[in-house]
Amino acid sequence: MSKTIAIANQKGGVGKTTTSINLAASLAVLEKKVLLIDADPQANASSGLGVDPRSVTTSVYECLVNGTPIKEAAVKTCIDGLEIVGSRIDLVGAELELLNVPGREKVLDGLLTDVKDNYDYILIDCLPSLGLITVNALTASDSVIVPVQAEYFALEGISKLLNTIKIIKSKLNPKLEIEGFLLTMYDARLRLANQIYEELKRHFGDMVFSTVIQRNIKLSEAPSHGLPAILYDCDSKGSVNHMQLAKELIKKTN
Repeated sequence: MSKTIAIANQKGGVGKTTTSINLAASLAVLEKKVLLIDADPQANASSGLGVDPRSVTTSVYECLVNGTPIKEAAVKTCIDGLEIVGSRIDLVGAELELLNVPGREKVLDGLLTDVKDNYDYILIDCLPSLGLITVNALTASDSVIVPVQAEYFALEGISKLLNTIKIIKSKLNPKLEIEGFLLTMYDARLRLANQIYEELKRHFGDMVFSTVIQRNIKLSEAPSHGLPAILYDCDSKGSVNHMQLAKELIKKTN
């Protein structure tokens, strides 16, 4: 059965796109059929999988604003079994264009209905805001993965996101759950990183993934080559961590 998961946190720089690219790639390597939707105008998930945003003729913008079917926008990537609906900078204008559309919060949900059966997992890389596009992503999803950076201000803003999830759950999408909190950019040598992990566990218990994503230079380098970490350096910590995450997610969702 297909599962749609938004990867969201309105705080920027916490590793949402890195998680989206590498979790999607790892799930595909584990022989799952995966669709990644790049719902961020910066289009980093697209370029990180070797899709040049300038060459994307049918993007998530056309789907949301013009009603173009998802299957017409999905393109193959460098990994078998992984497709992506790319993004472009004009997605910035989609929120304004959707303002007067009836049921504007459920546009993406309606679009995904036609393709859900084609994939095991649909991942949505959300932009760092709680605007209408992110609301669309959360309304269309079964659950949310919240990447949390292992730094001092990590827990700041989580309450705002949790409040948004609570509102969406009560008004738009009663099935929405938190899949888990994922600690990213983790350095075990730093006492602060360990304190933040303990704090997360204390607040959220079993909702925190056992897997943590460690700081890793290969993970940072891979997107500039248009590759997920598993193709750039399959033995790197970043690649191994995301493969562990994919296995943990499959175990949780099966």
